[in-house]
Amino acid sequence: MLLFPSHSLALHPRKDIVVTGSDDRLWKMWAFPNGNIIMKGEGHTDWLSGCCFHPRLVKTALTSKSLNSDNYSDVKPNSFYNVDASFSAFYVSNLIQKIRCLGYLSIFLFCFFYSERCRYTLRGHKDSVNSIEFLPFSNIILTSSADKTLSLWDARTGLCAQTFCGHMHSCNHATFNMRGDTIVSCDSYGVMKLWDVRKGLPMVSIDAGPHPANQVTFDPSGRIVALASNDGTVKTLELKSGQLSSLLGHEDEVQSIMFDHKAEHLLSGGSDGTVRIWN
Repeated sequence: MLLFPSHSLALHPRKDIVVTGSDDRLWKMWAFPNGNIIMKGEGHTDWLSGCCFHPRLVKTALTSKSLNSDNYSDVKPNSFYNVDASFSAFYVSNLIQKIRCLGYLSIFLFCFFYSERCRYTLRGHKDSVNSIEFLPFSNIILTSSADKTLSLWDARTGLCAQTFCGHMHSCNHATFNMRGDTIVSCDSYGVMKLWDVRKGLPMVSIDAGPHPANQVTFDPSGRIVALASNDGTVKTLELKSGQLSSLLGHEDEVQSIMFDHKAEHLLSGGSDGTVRIWN
């Protein structure tokens, strides 16, 4: 139980550990699936909007409305759980916060983590940038925007490589499948679209609305898509059959969604202050 609305979830790349960010201005690490708290950190002056593990497992990055840079090396894990040094957490404000804030100016920055220098200013979106992520094992960045488009960017040059048009409403989130050849996106009217990356064209459009869709994700096999909906449900789409199902349990909007590594569980975080685990 989080008690405060959970805006983000992130799963450790190798271990059964989840980190959450919420309205209580705290980040928390949890043992999965038993739900025991491993550690937590404070220092932010406003709610946390995002969190993720560093790919090399040396840091945990978090985003909040306020600019803050804290070293959480003094935070100790509970003795019952062995957590190595790769889980020391800190806040990468100068990268992530500029992406969040300057997104509303239709630009975002690509920065060096350690020098804190801006390398590129990527311009092209005409409205807020709502989500951003790297294509795994590449220099390609995927963004979704309130201008109803998705864009692919080359992080080495700072240039837009491709723009995907087709949504009729603000795009809230977009992500790749594990193979990197398909994108799934969702918008503020609950519409999901699957895109062929090479062709830049939509393959499938599913209306899961009319409530806004907040986040969308593939399972590791790429055969199932899950969506976090503002109607308080988690929606799952089996791509082969086209069957759309709803999971009931949250008492308020579902803000975040993800599968575990083996696709045995689905985790969702909601504005009701809970993280739910679905079989």
